[in-house]
Amino acid sequence: MRYGILTFDEPKKDTSRKIIHIDMDAFYASVEIRDNPSLKNKPVIIARHPRDTGGRGVVTTANYEARKFGVHSAMSAQKAFELCPKGLFVPPNFESYREASSKMHQIFLRYTNKIQPLSLDEAYLDVTDNHINQKSATLIAERIRKDVFKELDLTCSAGVSYNKFLAKLASDYNKPNGITVIPPEKAHAFLIHLPIEKYHGVGKKSVEKMHAMDIYNGQDLYDKEELELVKHFGKMGHSLYRKVRGIDDSEVRSDREPKSIGKESTFPRDLSVENEIIQALRQLAGKVMKNLNKKQKHGKTVVLKIRYEDFQTVTRRRTFPNYIEDEEELFRVAVSIWEEESLDLSVRLLGITVTGLDSIVFENIPLPLWNKFPEERNTDPDENKT
Repeated sequence: MRYGILTFDEPKKDTSRKIIHIDMDAFYASVEIRDNPSLKNKPVIIARHPRDTGGRGVVTTANYEARKFGVHSAMSAQKAFELCPKGLFVPPNFESYREASSKMHQIFLRYTNKIQPLSLDEAYLDVTDNHINQKSATLIAERIRKDVFKELDLTCSAGVSYNKFLAKLASDYNKPNGITVIPPEKAHAFLIHLPIEKYHGVGKKSVEKMHAMDIYNGQDLYDKEELELVKHFGKMGHSLYRKVRGIDDSEVRSDREPKSIGKESTFPRDLSVENEIIQALRQLAGKVMKNLNKKQKHGKTVVLKIRYEDFQTVTRRRTFPNYIEDEEELFRVAVSIWEEESLDLSVRLLGITVTGLDSIVFENIPLPLWNKFPEERNTDPDENKT
């Protein structure tokens, strides 16, 4: 492309890798149905029933029968009930989900050690080099899907391509229980016909902005100059310019580091008493600090999330020059943010997150062979005799 007398070459893509993205189908709901066959072919919503919580709580996930009614994850349980009054509400059982996820990863390890989990129910696998010396990533993906179904009685969808971006798009293309392969020679045709909403990282606000720029699909995005995209969307514009050309050089990282560690709680009843809220913040601070210590991480930024009785959600952050060192300090920071931002409303949810994480480095402190002052040394009168 040309800007005046300057000429920029099109970025080149690396097509040498073989990447699989595995995404379990309605994972939590599927585990519940597997363990309780009476739920089969019925709309299942993973959440506590709103009549048991006074209308509180959110949907963790829903099976495909419930999704036909418009139910989806992160929706309030009350709204889900209004859309699907005959839906079967099942409280989440994360111990069962973690167990199924662990068994799923044991299956992955038969084929490769290069695994990057995204959550309990999805992961990237780099099978360029693999344990069974199979050249076809598609055949490996099919074997994994068969293993998952045979051993866990669960289904998953798979995307296969030469980079992570395309593999993730592909796994979502033929759900549930499907597989989609995007080889290098078909990537361009796949991407230019894709609605802009399907590009990962493009949220609702970005979609509105893109529509205002007459960008509705991949072709519209492809036709835009990189400088124009960067001007309107910053770093994301640069990333999208490359991705619509099938370029994503990010590696499958099995040692993926967390960017933040947090904990939040939705309460069985709204908290309206100050002491209850302070106590809840103390408990959250303790849980967050425990996880930070476990992962040997610390950070300088604390984020407090507050959701009020009217579902208004407020998120406030504070960044400090020094690392948050212990539970008491984290608790005091959270309370100070609460005191500044709290409204005269009851609270449905509180969350504390520490972000901008760094690894804790333990400095090696040299231990002297003797004390600082010569007169304090314990010496042997015969020492150093020749």
